[in-house]
Amino acid sequence: MAEIKIEKKKPIWPWIVALLLVAAFVYYFFLRDDETQTQSTIEVENVTPVDSTAN
Repeated sequence: MAEIKIEKKKPIWPWIVALLLVAAFVYYFFLRDDETQTQSTIEVENVTPVDSTAN
């Protein structure tokens, strides 16, 4: 009788995890905007108008 070789399907989830990790690295290193200021680094200068005719 002839032998029939049966191969099991290889799981696809490791490829999905690898693609998600690569996409996360690409976003973190290349697409992130380093110029944006966060709320904690914004400085506000209060300027009051000076009335030169007040003397």
